[in-house]
Amino acid sequence: MKASETSINIRKTGIRLKYLAKCNGYSVKDIQEYLGLCCPQSIYRWYKGKILPSIDNLLRLSELYGMHMEELLVKDNANVIFIFEIMAVKPDRYIKRINAYMSEMTA
Repeated sequence: MKASETSINIRKTGIRLKYLAKCNGYSVKDIQEYLGLCCPQSIYRWYKGKILPSIDNLLRLSELYGMHMEELLVKDNANVIFIFEIMAVKPDRYIKRINAYMSEMTA
């Protein structure tokens, strides 16, 4: 795939955003307050892969999680390196979650 053909997988990005929030101990309400959103509906829509966060919200989320904005997004041609990063941090605790994540990624 050429660089010009790369696109963002909205569903997998939603899964990643939800997972990052959970791993960092943030509830939807916490994210809503941090971003100054009037209601949590957009966050649920991100998590379900219906829409992507705005650039402003991606920037704020990247600051919250201590990672680059691009790391929050999942490309259509992305591999599963993210899974192995998680396993390296807390392998025993996340085996069940990783299996669930893998099921969602391949669905």
